[in-house]
Amino acid sequence: MQAIYDVPAPAKLNLFLHVVGKRPDGYHLLQSIFALIDWTDTLHFERRSDGRLQRHDEGDALPEDDLCLRAARALQQQSGCTLGADIHIEKRLPAGAGMGGGSSDAASTLLALNRLWGLNWPLSRLLPLGLSLGADVPFFLGGSHAFVEGIGEILHPIELPEMTFAVVKPAASIPTQKIFSSPLLAMSNSVAIVAGFPAHNSSDDKTSSDSRSAESEDAGAVTSAVSLDAEGVEKFLNGFGRNDLQKPAEDFCPEVVQALELLESRFGNSRMTGSGSAVFARVDAATLDTFNNPEVGKNGIDYREKNQLISGLPTHWSGRICRSLNRHPLQGWAE
Repeated sequence: MQAIYDVPAPAKLNLFLHVVGKRPDGYHLLQSIFALIDWTDTLHFERRSDGRLQRHDEGDALPEDDLCLRAARALQQQSGCTLGADIHIEKRLPAGAGMGGGSSDAASTLLALNRLWGLNWPLSRLLPLGLSLGADVPFFLGGSHAFVEGIGEILHPIELPEMTFAVVKPAASIPTQKIFSSPLLAMSNSVAIVAGFPAHNSSDDKTSSDSRSAESEDAGAVTSAVSLDAEGVEKFLNGFGRNDLQKPAEDFCPEVVQALELLESRFGNSRMTGSGSAVFARVDAATLDTFNNPEVGKNGIDYREKNQLISGLPTHWSGRICRSLNRHPLQGWAE
């Protein structure tokens, strides 16, 4: 195999994000539902015999040593592979958005080069390599929506109902460290329980991660179990769930507040994803019916026109109407 073209790297949204503790090493313990959406970067890979790794930016210039190159280098070094690659990136996902764009690029790079170089590593071997690159990378390797715990490495694959979202990224980006070091960062008082999955994080001791059992730590501090059907997702989005990073982000970046208010006025709901600065809103079926065309699009919705729903954004903002994916497009590339 000499090349692999048109490799997608989809974004994610955090349907909720609770900070439930902090490890002694400073990493925060989280709980979240990560949902894959159809806003993607596209990567192309061409094999080189000289061992060099060269990235080619098809859009705006990326940092010299981005997560994609670091992923390729890590796989090359740990596998002992002598081959290299030309990596072309069509960057569509906004940077500094909290949508996992860099982590998704890194995961797609690991999966593609694993094939291109004929390594045939199993997923179980790629996952720890991904985690060494960043906490979100294992999710994008996993192949499906997930209930996520720990620092992002504990993944419970889940199914979600099909959803449509309006996603808006203000011009400003937010350094993640600013959010996690903010005095406005609050930790959730209760651990989320998703039906069928254990809770691994402590909510009683917000600063430790000792060896006490999840059962004893969570006793008296958990909510009733929520099933992830349409009603359960609604509960996480409108009831129990929230994004604990949103208040610090609003304080740091007034554009986040502006974007949240914009979506709230148009769709009746809004929430930040990740550590920001992107925000999203669910788009209901009645709103989508405005673009009903029996001959175009899934369920008769003309998705060529749907982005009119978020027209008129301020200069240098980006946004689009996105659908949730049933699974990652590269699911099964490593078993």
